[in-house]
Amino acid sequence: MLSALAWMVLGGGSAAAIVSGVRRHRPARSGPWFLLAGAVTASAAGDVLTALGRPGAAEVCFYAMFVPVAWSLLQLTRAGAILVDRARLIDLSAFACSTLLVIWVFVIGDAGRIGDVSGAYVIGALLLVAIVTRLLIAVGRNLSAVLLVVGATGVLVGDIVQPLWPGPLSGAGFVVLYLAWGAAALHPSMVRLTEPAAPRPSPWRGRWAALLGVSAATPPIVLLIESVHGTVGDGVVIAVAGAVTLLLAITRLTDSVTLNARALTRERALRQASAALVAAADTQAVDEAVRAAVGRLMPPDAVRSAVFALDDRQVPPGTAPDPARCSWWAEGPDHDHATLVCPLRLEPLAVARPSGGALILAGRRDTLTATRDALEVLAGQAALALDRVSLVAAVGRRDSDLYLRAVIGTGTDIIVVLDEDQRIRYASPSLRELLGAPGLPPLATLDDLVHPDDRDLLRRALRGSGDGVVVCSLVRTDGGQVLVEAAYRDLRTDRLVQGFVVTMRELPPGPGPDGQRPGCDTPDQAPARVNRRSSRDKFR
Repeated sequence: MLSALAWMVLGGGSAAAIVSGVRRHRPARSGPWFLLAGAVTASAAGDVLTALGRPGAAEVCFYAMFVPVAWSLLQLTRAGAILVDRARLIDLSAFACSTLLVIWVFVIGDAGRIGDVSGAYVIGALLLVAIVTRLLIAVGRNLSAVLLVVGATGVLVGDIVQPLWPGPLSGAGFVVLYLAWGAAALHPSMVRLTEPAAPRPSPWRGRWAALLGVSAATPPIVLLIESVHGTVGDGVVIAVAGAVTLLLAITRLTDSVTLNARALTRERALRQASAALVAAADTQAVDEAVRAAVGRLMPPDAVRSAVFALDDRQVPPGTAPDPARCSWWAEGPDHDHATLVCPLRLEPLAVARPSGGALILAGRRDTLTATRDALEVLAGQAALALDRVSLVAAVGRRDSDLYLRAVIGTGTDIIVVLDEDQRIRYASPSLRELLGAPGLPPLATLDDLVHPDDRDLLRRALRGSGDGVVVCSLVRTDGGQVLVEAAYRDLRTDRLVQGFVVTMRELPPGPGPDGQRPGCDTPDQAPARVNRRSSRDKFR
């Protein structure tokens, strides 16, 4: 056997390694690992007391070791941890408890020993191995979980070998425990054991319900068998096993009721959000509906910020999105908090909103993980609502344009929309009829249509700001000229127009009785060549 000092070094070093691994890797849940460190400390205290010749106190320490271990493994099975669905673990634990009760009563007996081996130690070690093995199966390939299984197996071997073959190597199993659990905490894979995972639906199967029913019925059946034989010698053990089995059954029922209540809450929140998004008529209404749905899906203290971004430039960088998921994680400030990015983009309708956008939520990682599926559905519904709003607005603009073109096309006035450089952006069909041209040349400007003598007058009018009226002549394709009155409006600051709107009206040929052209209030408004002709007539 090792000396007390050696056991102190091994146990203390293992506990220190676990604490150091937690501080170095910062897992999402540090509580289970600190409980394992407490279990290692209790086991080391038992080994030290055994080496000092105090087996009674050592036995208390060994029994006390299983309490923090069980508590630690229950922490790993909490909602959001790697064993997100602990129903199967509870069913198997209840069945194992009832099975071990049968073994204790009908095989081990009142002595509580199998030969020289303590039955309580063996039962506790078997339960420990079973639970950590279930953890290994759930997490998959993980070196930290493998080391936990190795350490639990070392406890089982040590409890069997130490009473049967006492000697220098009888404590090797506990040495394996200390080394394996310390190494499990130091390895980076220990983070995955407490990393939040999305809940997975587990279908109801009758055999699991039957297994739980048999487990709950075993303690009263054992008590009935002992009472029929006339002596109840294991009443305390039966009562403890019955209480544990009943507690596990109540926990199983509570988990089912809780999961069902959460599912109903998510369904109701998504249904209300769908109704609000369908009725949303603009982007502001969609934003309000999404924020209200987030408040119903997640508790207020679990969300640090919720951003409804309508532009991809506001989306923070993060990990590459999983093809099987509609969201991804952005870099968070720590392991307990994270940022979930749910894009507002649907590929078939991406042309409706090319800017994209995303629903960005920052908060507790476990809460975001538990509601990730519902948040992805909410983001998809919001994207559909935004696409609908964009498409309805586009259809409205198209119908408005068609209506305007139909009205303008049947009118006699000519409407021309100019860019700031006087390039013609739009011209009503009546302009082509007036000029006798099938169409305007590409990138045509207003100077291309106006008589050369009137171009300076038109340029000076459009160079300033404000509205006005000028009279000028347009050149037809056959070389003839058409005198028009052009009323222009400066709409360069308008969000939709961003240019000049010129309305032209054809004037009848020839001067009036006063020598002016119709539509000209002053001689300055007449075309340049008309003024020159008037001067020649005056001084002839």
